[in-house]
Amino acid sequence: MDLLAHRAYLRFWCARVCGTAGNQMLMLAVGWHLYDLTHSAWDLGLVGLLQFAPAVLVTLPAGHVADRLHRARLAAACMLAQAVVAALLWSSALGGFASRELLLLAAVMLGAARPFQMAAQQALLPALVPAGLLARATAFSSSGTQAAIITGPAVAGLLFAGGVDVVYASCFALLLAAALSCAAVRYEHLPPPREPVSLQTLLAGAYWIRRHPVVFGAVSLDLFAVLLGGATALLPIFARDILAVGPQGLGILRSAPALGALPMGLALSRWPPHEMPGRKLLVAVAVFGACMLVFGLSTSFWLSALALAISGAADMVSVVVRQTLVQLETPPDMRGRVAAVNSLFIGASNQLGEFESGATAALIGPVGSVVAGGVGTILVAWAWGRSFPALALRPTLTEIPTAGRAGTPR
Repeated sequence: MDLLAHRAYLRFWCARVCGTAGNQMLMLAVGWHLYDLTHSAWDLGLVGLLQFAPAVLVTLPAGHVADRLHRARLAAACMLAQAVVAALLWSSALGGFASRELLLLAAVMLGAARPFQMAAQQALLPALVPAGLLARATAFSSSGTQAAIITGPAVAGLLFAGGVDVVYASCFALLLAAALSCAAVRYEHLPPPREPVSLQTLLAGAYWIRRHPVVFGAVSLDLFAVLLGGATALLPIFARDILAVGPQGLGILRSAPALGALPMGLALSRWPPHEMPGRKLLVAVAVFGACMLVFGLSTSFWLSALALAISGAADMVSVVVRQTLVQLETPPDMRGRVAAVNSLFIGASNQLGEFESGATAALIGPVGSVVAGGVGTILVAWAWGRSFPALALRPTLTEIPTAGRAGTPR
């Protein structure tokens, strides 16, 4: 990598770290603020649903836009939109007009912006590093993201001592810094495809994934595993009602998965999972489910935090294998649309999973919801190993040569 490429990657990395920290703090504040107002598990799940619903509508157009526009500037615009949401909530906290409806509206706005950002970011990384370094770059970028997930919620938990308005103000500053850093990224921007916009071009990413069973198996495995096994939406309930550790403890619980993911990400950046990546992916998902089972049954704060930390390490293996497979095998002019479909799977697993957790917790309680999800995740890992043998038996992360790039730095 030359000096300009190093600078572009560094700016991209800084933007991801600041943006992730700001987003994590913002969602933590929204969840705690909402539960403080309504004391409703259903409302916590509704936050995830209201983020996912607009994402379904805009994901395919987001991929199309990411393949036509400057991806760094598109990601910067999305981060700026999130900063505006943080500023709105900051004003509502200071002005005393925060409400359940406003917090749910903020969830909708964040859900509409995220697909464009995720499609742009995922498609941008392969344009910044050589194909031979992509697995390491993915692991290193993910490590930075996990570091932000560690520090963001932990700092937010401490900032709650000054009031929720202080947390929202900090989110605004971080997201604004992320937008400015990402806007400064320069790369070789491919000219937009010449074909006219049509339903076929919008669905091209979905068609491509469906025709490639290794990639389809990897992204669908993540979808169902996190859809069933995620417990993020219920952390305010565990922190307040089960473990009795307050917002400071909530910040630690929210950071715990990243505390496990960070050292794993650094290890994978040094030793990428080139050998039998599919088998490692399946084992990691099963370990993730087992950790959720322990977390759901635990009444000890530190055991709960440890279970979440190990789940984060397992999830990091899944992230690196899945993203490397997708990015290496996707043609450059399709990366935005494929990344958009991948982001829909991620959004479904995270945000729709939050709704599933909240709805299930309203029916059988938070402990039953998490335990059932952990068992379901283990079963999914077993089923995918049998249903996608090409993924389970894949011998290596094959590097696909990158086609020649056209265009000039912009």
